[in-house]
Amino acid sequence: MTKRIAVLGAGPSGLAQLRAFQSAAAKGADIPEIVCFEKQSNWGGLWNYTWRTGLDQYGEPVHGSMYRYLWSNGPKEGLEFADYSFEEHFGKQIASYPPRAVLFDYIEGRVKKAGVRDWIRFETAVKDVQFDDGQFKVTVKDLPGDRVYSEQFDHVICCTGHFSTPNVPQFDGFESFQGRVLHAHDFRDAVEFKGQDILIIGTSYSAEDIGSQCWKYGAKSITVSHRTAAMGYDWPDNWDEVPLLTKLDGKTAHFKDGTSREVDAVILCTGYQHHFPFMADDLRLRTANRLATADLYKGVAFVDNPALFYLGMQDQWFTFNMFDAQAWWVRDVIMGRIALPDRATMEADVADRVAREDAGEDDYDAIWYQGDYIKELIAETDYPSFDVEGACKAFKAWKGHKKAGIMTFRDNGYKSVITGTMAPKHHTPWKDALDDSLEVYLQN
Repeated sequence: MTKRIAVLGAGPSGLAQLRAFQSAAAKGADIPEIVCFEKQSNWGGLWNYTWRTGLDQYGEPVHGSMYRYLWSNGPKEGLEFADYSFEEHFGKQIASYPPRAVLFDYIEGRVKKAGVRDWIRFETAVKDVQFDDGQFKVTVKDLPGDRVYSEQFDHVICCTGHFSTPNVPQFDGFESFQGRVLHAHDFRDAVEFKGQDILIIGTSYSAEDIGSQCWKYGAKSITVSHRTAAMGYDWPDNWDEVPLLTKLDGKTAHFKDGTSREVDAVILCTGYQHHFPFMADDLRLRTANRLATADLYKGVAFVDNPALFYLGMQDQWFTFNMFDAQAWWVRDVIMGRIALPDRATMEADVADRVAREDAGEDDYDAIWYQGDYIKELIAETDYPSFDVEGACKAFKAWKGHKKAGIMTFRDNGYKSVITGTMAPKHHTPWKDALDDSLEVYLQN
């Protein structure tokens, strides 16, 4: 009897998994039956943009944390698919920091070519996953049809991501603040904050990027409040970093160092939770956002039930090509090409990965740690090998360019590790490129 596989989510991780199975089928292998459940009406996961926040039209929590005018905050040379280059997709090499619409088009191009859309049930939300008597019972809701039903599967691959459920702290005075308080998950358009004094809480990539967006589109001032240490970049004159917020009094923000300032809006860039409410307790991954996830053998197989896999759950330097490496490896386990060891060996693997991450001293160690992880998975499958070291070097150069100019780093270019060609300089410096549409971006 043919195995049935449930893939939860059709974002970059889920699409990588579909492409992995399609790749095997294209080489003549008999593959399992694949059913992918996707809550949104289109594929792409977080690379979809929606104006909606809170709940969607069906009363489901909005998945997307995407905002208008987002550009890649890392070089595309570090995420390029080994089997589908930017040059193949666009017919030419493009600059190193594409905006959202360009990256969405690239992601979509590969899965359109693969012909896997029929495997996806769109507008279908996963409600419950249970395991009993060797099978998974997956209960879903057909949202347009308002119908709940269940099906049985031999394996479940969770690809729902971990940048959708916001971590929202509380500060004194939020209740009576006379401006807007929102989490980065609900940030949609920097133009909304033009002419305003913005307070950002947190020092994550979203704090850096949302602050930069607000600066680019005309915010009056940016203040970033940090818990432990400032980001320390050479910020513009109207950008300050201050210690942690202690309270808001009216529109006055008070900070730990005794200083205060007037602010019009507060944006919480305070991270996200790994959140899987649809999973039974004994199937639910519980991990911090780190490179070595808890309870996942090889970073993907759930130790407590290795018929269940989680993709893309790591803190990320690499993205699309790491999801590919994971997806090809998971595919080969399911198809019997890779054997899983006993539980003790899997637990030892998890402990070793945690220890090696902890031994790293800085971001550069973390980049190479994740690069080595990708090489490890690729070595065990037929995923096309690529210059992972070269991608690590692009990330290293990117870090240096950010230190040299936080508002100009996107104007730099790097060499593709897939085709070996240099990215051209974009026609407009990032700070001046106010129109980020695909058509304008691709103009010569």
